[in-house]
Amino acid sequence: MAQVAWFDDLTVGMRFKSPEVVVSEADIKRFAAEFDPQPMHLDHEAAKDTLFKGLAASGWHTAAIAMNLAIQTRPFGPHPLIGAGVDGLRWTIPVRPNDRLHLVGEVMSLTPSKSKPQGIALVKWTMFNQDGEEVYTFTPIAIVPRQA
Repeated sequence: MAQVAWFDDLTVGMRFKSPEVVVSEADIKRFAAEFDPQPMHLDHEAAKDTLFKGLAASGWHTAAIAMNLAIQTRPFGPHPLIGAGVDGLRWTIPVRPNDRLHLVGEVMSLTPSKSKPQGIALVKWTMFNQDGEEVYTFTPIAIVPRQA
């Protein structure tokens, strides 16, 4: 893959792949205790009586993991990931303790600004578990600098 440093280095169809991360039961419970304290995220027994039929990571925890993996992937080279919003955010299956997750991104569209030294890149990110199952998707509206 070509080195990305600026908006103009991106091409539609360009793909990125993140490193892998393992989600522990302790991680799931720690995030949930602070940000989403519901039974399906905190307690195995209570989670059995929910739609999830067992302990599952909060969707917001899954989103935070995906953001971390996107940052590690550095799709915009040295530039930070700055967004104007997000489209297509979907949780497709629960993330469970000991799942191994990775993220794949594909550049869907590129729109240079007519008035600023930047452009808007839409990268569809899909997170997969160790079985290749899609667990989460999101398409941020990213603001990427152009070389002046």
